[in-house]
Amino acid sequence: MIAFIEHKKYYTIVLKRNGMTYLTTVTTLTITVLIASNAVIHGYIFGHFAMVQYVSAQPTIEKDPALKVESVVSGLSSPTSMTFLNDNNILVLEKDGKVRLVSTGQLQQQPVLHVPVDVKSERGLLGIAVMNTTGNNKEVFLYYSESKGEDIRNRVYRYDWNGQSLVNPKILLDLPALPGPNHDGGKLTLGNDGYIYAIIGELRHNGKLQNIKDGPDPDDTGVIFRVSPLDGSPAKNNPFATNEIVAMHKYYAYGIRNSFGIAIDPVTGNLWETENGENTYDEINLVKSGFNSGWKIVMGPMSRNNGGITTNDLVNFPGSHYTDPVFSWLDPVAVTGIEFLKSSKLGPNYNNNIFVGDYNNGNLYFFKVNKDRTGIELDADQKSAGLSDFVVDNKNELDAVKFGIGFGSITDVKTGPDGWLYILSFDDGAIYRISRGS
Repeated sequence: MIAFIEHKKYYTIVLKRNGMTYLTTVTTLTITVLIASNAVIHGYIFGHFAMVQYVSAQPTIEKDPALKVESVVSGLSSPTSMTFLNDNNILVLEKDGKVRLVSTGQLQQQPVLHVPVDVKSERGLLGIAVMNTTGNNKEVFLYYSESKGEDIRNRVYRYDWNGQSLVNPKILLDLPALPGPNHDGGKLTLGNDGYIYAIIGELRHNGKLQNIKDGPDPDDTGVIFRVSPLDGSPAKNNPFATNEIVAMHKYYAYGIRNSFGIAIDPVTGNLWETENGENTYDEINLVKSGFNSGWKIVMGPMSRNNGGITTNDLVNFPGSHYTDPVFSWLDPVAVTGIEFLKSSKLGPNYNNNIFVGDYNNGNLYFFKVNKDRTGIELDADQKSAGLSDFVVDNKNELDAVKFGIGFGSITDVKTGPDGWLYILSFDDGAIYRISRGS
């Protein structure tokens, strides 16, 4: 049996089979039900029910009536990341291996590159960053799950952008993809220090990098790399540069479960990261050199983990340190893209502060950075909602940090050259722009 409970802005779908009841809530304008041999309800396979397809509602900004949202690009297929080449051109990645060009607001028909990728689960064409060189020429970095027959590897390549296409690939990082197929990470960013940062999830490994003391030695999983954009060599002052395990020379941080978002604070140059919990605790982390995020021993604040866990329970490589997340969600929302808005065009309150997207709800969150830029500064409403512990524990606390809704599974957030904020939607196959109303 399938039933729909209609609310003002969403539907609750109730499915009953063999005495079991399943619930899911979708924000929707249109729902189509097709009886089929398998069912996909909001991304979960139930089997032998029905297929529910939905079209998400128009995104809206809840916290600032002076701002507006508009769709500026549509027609993308499962987009995962984007970067601005200049005022008129955007490169957008599609999960199946296509790099698409948006030129003067128009999605070009043919991809500028199509790479062979495995798309099972969270694999695919995942991350992109760009480095300016001279004139129209730029260096573009791609992270993807490269598939060559039976060989699957997560790799970071550098390409030359010649104004029309991506050419001259050079491999910078050759990383594992097995067992997976989830927790591949994949996001890239360039630091103020000139190095490229790349993040990979733990691929369901159980080693010392996952804080398992008797596990296998470091194997390039659950880490953030900090390497030269020229050849992938380790940054000279990396925290583990003198470790006897050569693989660690490229590491900037470890103990990471999985992440779909990294960004550089434009004021301090510090790296920040979003991290995805298992059954509890999504996180925002300030990642300083040698950071150990704590997985698989701890997610969320250490004081909230059962069993009296301390840092002595972690694998503490020389030069490492553990710190609690600056913000957490007790019930995971699947946090994704993170961006420091590098503009005051939306208003001075937003300049150099943080926007974060989520995948599960299509929510956009806004956080103001504290004065020393080491954490989050709560406003009066957030404090009164109960967020003084910097953990979302209930709906009221979630509402206090929600900034916008209805973005349909956000995969990236970027500041545009025009100073507006751009949101990439996986479900909608669209890029949305947030700007000030006329």
